[in-house]
Amino acid sequence: MGSVGILTGGGDAPGLNAVIRAVVRRSVPRGYRLLGLRRGWKGLLEKDTVELDSRAVSGILHRGGTILGTSRTNPYKSEQQAKRAEENFRALGLDALVAIGGEDTLGVAAKLSAAGFPVVGVPKTIDNDLSGTDTTFGFDTAVAIATEAIDRLHSTAESHDRVIVCEVMGRHAGWIALHAGMAGGADYTLVPERPVDLDAVCAAIRRRRERGLNFSIIVAAEGAEIEEGAVTHDAERDAFGHVKLGGIGARLAAAIEEQTGFETRSVQLGHVQRGGTPTAYDRWLGSRYGLLAADLVHDKRFGMMAAYAGGAFAPVPLEAAVRNLKTVPPETIDLAAALFA
Repeated sequence: MGSVGILTGGGDAPGLNAVIRAVVRRSVPRGYRLLGLRRGWKGLLEKDTVELDSRAVSGILHRGGTILGTSRTNPYKSEQQAKRAEENFRALGLDALVAIGGEDTLGVAAKLSAAGFPVVGVPKTIDNDLSGTDTTFGFDTAVAIATEAIDRLHSTAESHDRVIVCEVMGRHAGWIALHAGMAGGADYTLVPERPVDLDAVCAAIRRRRERGLNFSIIVAAEGAEIEEGAVTHDAERDAFGHVKLGGIGARLAAAIEEQTGFETRSVQLGHVQRGGTPTAYDRWLGSRYGLLAADLVHDKRFGMMAAYAGGAFAPVPLEAAVRNLKTVPPETIDLAAALFA
């Protein structure tokens, strides 16, 4: 039937192995040869591959990360690299490629598709910010981990009469912060879609103190912006031009303590949110995405991304899926504010 490549690009997400497993198990009985490309698009640039069969994907469903490895390699960063990627696609004898990733990985997939290559996409981002699909695998696990952390921070904050700022992932979209903040009973949640109002945050903390509640939990997405803009580690950018975010929690904690006089600490959850065992939902969702992707390849419906919308799985054009980021609507942020202190 032909050869099908599979790659996982960008940040790792719980559920990646479920997708790989589903594509392989759906495709092998149909007579396809499955070829895993190691470390995302880097595997295509270097022709670094591994054979995938039913034995290779046995026992990986519950494992976090990706058995294929990943990277933030951008083959379209230069003309020379783009040419090599397209030449290697042909040299490897690929009749189709399943690209599993977020905005950047699928953006490359869309360009390859536009150049005439048979590509199918699978949405992967714990930020849940891809258009064209209601939810992405990895998001549920990230929210569950963040919520558990917030639960634990409550007891420490209450014991020490402290304010604790919990920094979660979310570069451009605050879905993790919003869901985990609501589920964990945060007293204020800050998202990238709306500039930080430090006065409002401090007012909420003071109101709690007036009610005899001498502790508070603030949840902040890493991309939330203060007056100076987003907080970054340094000026270095990755292959897709993204700066390294991180540090908003510490910056806010210092500002809150200075303005209120209340002892304030910060916790940065970082990569722990996307590591480890995926939830049952993410295993199911990843598996369903993988099955659909395999069917799209078999039916030669290329240039499409597997999507889940309105309770049904169906493909959407790759180009449409990466055109705009799916951010939290203003009305949803306003609704969540009803739960603040």
